[in-house]
Amino acid sequence: MSSRALLRMTFLFTDHMNLADSFYIGYITKTKGLKGEVQVFFEYPAPEHLDLETLFLEFNGKLVPYFTQEIALQSNQTANIYLEDVDVIEKAQTLVRKKIYLPNTKKPERAPGEFLISDLKGFAVIDAKHGQLGSIIEIHEYPQQFVAALLYQDREILFPLSDDLIEEIDQDKSTLYVNLPEGLVDLYLNS
Repeated sequence: MSSRALLRMTFLFTDHMNLADSFYIGYITKTKGLKGEVQVFFEYPAPEHLDLETLFLEFNGKLVPYFTQEIALQSNQTANIYLEDVDVIEKAQTLVRKKIYLPNTKKPERAPGEFLISDLKGFAVIDAKHGQLGSIIEIHEYPQQFVAALLYQDREILFPLSDDLIEEIDQDKSTLYVNLPEGLVDLYLNS
């Protein structure tokens, strides 16, 4: 067992880093080939600015470090990655759908006043017709658009974060004002 594999085992049984000390960057989508290569989809907007030497994968609420051997960033928010000690497809398959985090200390510095679409997570959403809907719990990135998710009356509501629907973003009050399409909220409530 390599010293890094031993370090990973140590992390499994201690609380060196938790989710509050980290930020989410993406997840493993699938395996590639037979030698343990995995494909990662980045939900973080600029993966080329991340230090990807050590990735922390979430296992039952605990973060476990995996050290990268080789990374090939792609232009579509993905990367093909070989991780140390993951050298066969069977080991790689156990990592599929695992969320990936980095320590907050590795978060790239941003320019003053820079606001990213991912900053809307946690913002209260107020709709022109329905009033306060709740807070954004997740932001999903799809090839053509970003989609926000929130809980309203115990139902998950998804809506696109497009200029057509957004009326105002109040950063000081962490509030997003929207005018959602007629019937969208009712569609979720009646399903």
